[in-house]
Amino acid sequence: MVSVHHSGNSGICTLLQVTLGVRLPILQGGTFTLLAPSMALLSMPEWVCPGWTQNATLVNTSSPEFMHIWQTRMQVLQGSIMVGSLFQVLVGFSGLIGLFMCFIGPLTIAPTISLIGLSLFDSAGMNAGNHWGIAAMTTCLIVLFSQYLRHIAIPVPAYSKAKNLHTSRMYIFQILPVLLGITVSWLICYLLTIYDVLPSDPKQYGYLARTDIKGDVTGSAPWFRIPYPGQWGTPAVSLAGVLGILAGVISSMVESVGDYHACARLSGAPPPPKHAISRGIGMEGLGCLLAGAWGTGNGTTSYSENVGALGITKVGSRMVIVASGFIMIIMGMFGKIGAVFTTIPTPVIGGMLLVMFGVITAAGVSNLQYTDMNSSRNIFIFGFSMFTGLVIPNWVTKNPSLIATGVVELDQVFQVLLTTSMFVGGFIGFILDNTIPGTKRERGLTAWSKAHDNTGESSLESDEVYGLPWGLSSGLSSCTWLRWLPFCPSHNTAEEQRAPPSGSDLQDKKEPCKDDAHIIVAVAL
Repeated sequence: MVSVHHSGNSGICTLLQVTLGVRLPILQGGTFTLLAPSMALLSMPEWVCPGWTQNATLVNTSSPEFMHIWQTRMQVLQGSIMVGSLFQVLVGFSGLIGLFMCFIGPLTIAPTISLIGLSLFDSAGMNAGNHWGIAAMTTCLIVLFSQYLRHIAIPVPAYSKAKNLHTSRMYIFQILPVLLGITVSWLICYLLTIYDVLPSDPKQYGYLARTDIKGDVTGSAPWFRIPYPGQWGTPAVSLAGVLGILAGVISSMVESVGDYHACARLSGAPPPPKHAISRGIGMEGLGCLLAGAWGTGNGTTSYSENVGALGITKVGSRMVIVASGFIMIIMGMFGKIGAVFTTIPTPVIGGMLLVMFGVITAAGVSNLQYTDMNSSRNIFIFGFSMFTGLVIPNWVTKNPSLIATGVVELDQVFQVLLTTSMFVGGFIGFILDNTIPGTKRERGLTAWSKAHDNTGESSLESDEVYGLPWGLSSGLSSCTWLRWLPFCPSHNTAEEQRAPPSGSDLQDKKEPCKDDAHIIVAVAL
């Protein structure tokens, strides 16, 4: 049910981002950057779930005792996310994201993102270890679809005004490799369950690969349910949780700035100006605030996978993403959909995590392409940050009682921060990169700034793409004090919009494949 609520929240955040945020055709969804601090918070002694809740055969999901256990933990988690997201709202709408980017470079981002995947290897192994055969099959299918079959186009029915109903070739394996891999493995587990190939005894190895271990959860779930803020109870705030979430929020902001530039480049739009980036980060913070209020257990961010799909399909229309947002909102209101997703066996999830966490780790390392890795300075910073980001959290997890300052709240803060690998590695990388002498070129800041260069910020084309809709840009620019706000279009916008645009300026700006509406469902999935 939580996953369905996240679908609805992602749809709302997508609509806000496309209309009032950065205004690029980019989808909003759950973020991995909050996963590590959330797990660190829930691994604290007072929040560790009782052992009997880990056995699906002993759990009655409708019992008051079980509901109290998971709802109290959800309340602390969602309260921490809500408070942490306020920092992102402040950084975005105040324009401070530009100041942050002056001090955060590739040697800070690389260990931060990489340690998200590396620190969760135990979780992936635990899930996959419930049935290594099923997990390996899921991994192989995802690799097959995403790497070996990605250049094979499949004919699918399509409709356009020019051609009416026709077939169009679509790179389905490159767009939906993870979804296809999970679906095929899920279906095979279902067949092995109904034919009793998998063991029915909970004590036997492979039992958790069955799809019926949670009973008739699909039949008992309501067809239609409208989520609302505070549905799991009044959110509670934990100082340790908030500080841990902040580490994930900062990583998410920096990653999103890169996604904005990549999306603009692939969709044929000019580089996003500062006011658009500020609005985009602010809207993502607002999305995290809504996600916390609704109790999804996670925040939202720009989907890098969606940016990759945009480069494949060449569909740069905002209306496609708007339609996808509405589809996610509709899906979020059907309780049966969330109930169906809960039947996915844990080995299938484990096989997917083996691929996803590996890709996240590699994505973090790829930021080093901007730096001079022949420099012993950079090798030391990256290597030391990565290693300490693994060693310190591992030691603190095994020796939690040794952190005793005499102040319980302070102990909790240190417990969460020092068990969050991405915070430890990112913080050490940030301090060393900004204190050890090195040139901008050596640190990667020169290439980094070129990759995120804002050209044409005041051009007519930029205002056309990133200006606020419904005439809001003109209205805000006419107010002397409003037009200087960091998230408002620049003060030159009004004068440029009064100038008559040339025909070539507007005719050359076309949204690629605007009529390819058949891609909407694929993007939403």
